[in-house]
Amino acid sequence: MTSPKIHPTALVDPNAQIGAEVEIGPFSIIGPQAVIGEKTIVQSHVVIEGEVTIGSGNFIGHGAIIGAPPQDVSFSPERRTRVEIGNDNIIREYCTIHRGSPEGSATKIGDKNFLMAGAHIGHNCLVGNNVVIANNCLLAGHVRVDDGAFFGGGSTFHQHMHIGRLVMVQGSSAFGKDLPPFVIAAERNSVFGVNIVGLRRAGFGAKDRDEIKSAFKVIYLSGLNISQALEKAATMNFGAPAREFLDFVANAKKRAICPAKRGGSEETSV
Repeated sequence: MTSPKIHPTALVDPNAQIGAEVEIGPFSIIGPQAVIGEKTIVQSHVVIEGEVTIGSGNFIGHGAIIGAPPQDVSFSPERRTRVEIGNDNIIREYCTIHRGSPEGSATKIGDKNFLMAGAHIGHNCLVGNNVVIANNCLLAGHVRVDDGAFFGGGSTFHQHMHIGRLVMVQGSSAFGKDLPPFVIAAERNSVFGVNIVGLRRAGFGAKDRDEIKSAFKVIYLSGLNISQALEKAATMNFGAPAREFLDFVANAKKRAICPAKRGGSEETSV
C-alpha cells in the first residue's frame, strides 16, 4: 500500500484520515475531521474543513473549498453538520461546497459527477450521480439534483428546488420552480420540450421515448390544469419512465413545476 503524497507546504491535521495514494498539493489545508479516500488528488490551495468525508478516486482542483459553514444567517457554529462526497468525482478549480445547516444534516454529492470551475453547491444540496454542473452555476440551499442532469454554465437554482433525472438546462438560465425529469429547460423558469437525444444516449428505447413525449403533451400541451392532466394520464397505459415523469409532477407540491414556453416542442433535442 502506497503512502499519501503530501506536499511539504500543505497543512494536514494529524487527526485527518488520509487514504493510500492520496496526493495533497502545495498550501492546501486539511482539517481534523476530514476523511479522504484512496487515490484522491487534492491540488494546491484547497481547503477542506469541518466534518467532510470524501470517497476514492476523486479529483479536487486548485482553490476549491469544501465543508465551509453554510451561508445561512440562522446557522450556529456549534451545530454538527457535514459534507459527504462519493467516488470518482471531478471538482474543478474554485468550487465551493458548504456543509449542512440544520443539526445533524449533510450536503451530499454522489459518484462520477463533474463540477466545473467556480460552481457553488449550497448547504443541504443532494446531488446524485453522473451530473454535470458547468462553470459558475449556483445552487442555493436544499436543492436536489437527480442522476444524469446537465446544467449549462452560469445557471442559477433557487433553494428547495428539485431537478429531475436527465434534465438538460441551457446556460445562463434561472429557476425557482421544479424541473420534471427528461425535459429541456432554459431562460427563466421555462421548459421547452423533452430531451430526446439525452434519452437516446441514456439507453431509452423508442417506446419509452414516445411514452414520455405523450406524458409531456398531457401535462404541458393539453390545455388542462395539472390536476386534470394527471387524472387523464392515470387512464393511459404508460410504462415506468413516463410514470416517473408523471409522479414527479404529482409530487411537486412546494414550488410546483416550471411551465412550458409558448412555441416549445415536445420533441426538442440537444
